[in-house]
Amino acid sequence: MHFIPEALDEYVVKHSENEPELLQQLTRETYQKILQPRMLSGHYQGRVLSMISKLVHPKNILEIGTYTGYSALCLAEGMQKEGELHTLDINEELFDFQRKHFDKSAYGTQIFQHLGDALEIIPKLDKSFDLIFIDADKENYPNYFNVIIDKLNVGGIILSDNVLWSGKVLEPVKKDDHATKALLEYNALLKEDPRVETVLLPIRDGLTISRKV
Repeated sequence: MHFIPEALDEYVVKHSENEPELLQQLTRETYQKILQPRMLSGHYQGRVLSMISKLVHPKNILEIGTYTGYSALCLAEGMQKEGELHTLDINEELFDFQRKHFDKSAYGTQIFQHLGDALEIIPKLDKSFDLIFIDADKENYPNYFNVIIDKLNVGGIILSDNVLWSGKVLEPVKKDDHATKALLEYNALLKEDPRVETVLLPIRDGLTISRKV
């Protein structure tokens, strides 16, 4: 879904940073071999994630929802030299695919994969984080927030993807549409919770930046 005219969107992408070669390869292979390739962050959003990470310069990063590893590699670009990126996903079929591309990057030894339910894994991680990216099942976004907020350092950033949900946040919600209901709850939570300050950006399918105060 384009929130600005497609021609203008193309201009924006053309005048933003180029996509690194490794991520171009990852994109091609995702489209060739993996179901639902539209879940990929993609060139423009990937450069946005990279830029935010470079501005934050985090020591530790947490990612909820790995998919094929594209966003993890983008976020790793801003990580400190001794930093770690912990990425969580429930789909074991993608584990080796992710690892292959992580190991091709300069950050392979700093990226740690966790397989299973994020709500069970996160409380067991003995770390605090400077940057957290949420891009997993939408029904659990409010639950993810509640389990990560105490692990986020003061001044740390939460990035939340798909918060506009193809515009469904403005439409009457169908009775069985649990994803949209959860996103409406989540967006309100980020706006109202005094522990964070939030800006929602109309980038691709909506990207929220929340800072812990």
